[in-house]
Amino acid sequence: MPDPSRRVRDNTALNRYELDIDSAVAFANYRRTATADIITHTETPRALRGRGIASELIKGALGLIRADGRKVVAGCSFVVDYLERHPEEADVAS
Repeated sequence: MPDPSRRVRDNTALNRYELDIDSAVAFANYRRTATADIITHTETPRALRGRGIASELIKGALGLIRADGRKVVAGCSFVVDYLERHPEEADVAS
């Protein structure tokens, strides 16, 4: 279950969504277009893998993208898989 004290943030300087976990950072790189964010790579530090952190990161990123009135383009396999497993997120997919 996601920790409600953790928040995904949009680091526009680095073009990535970030989630701080145990003094490490999980992130999803993106390219921004006029109407969508193309998530090109998702990475969770090796020591943190297998805990659902990447899913928590993408769920939070999709929430930020939706709130901004944008769409997401799945440019990496993790996001493709996430969207397939979570059809409730279809409104934000481009």
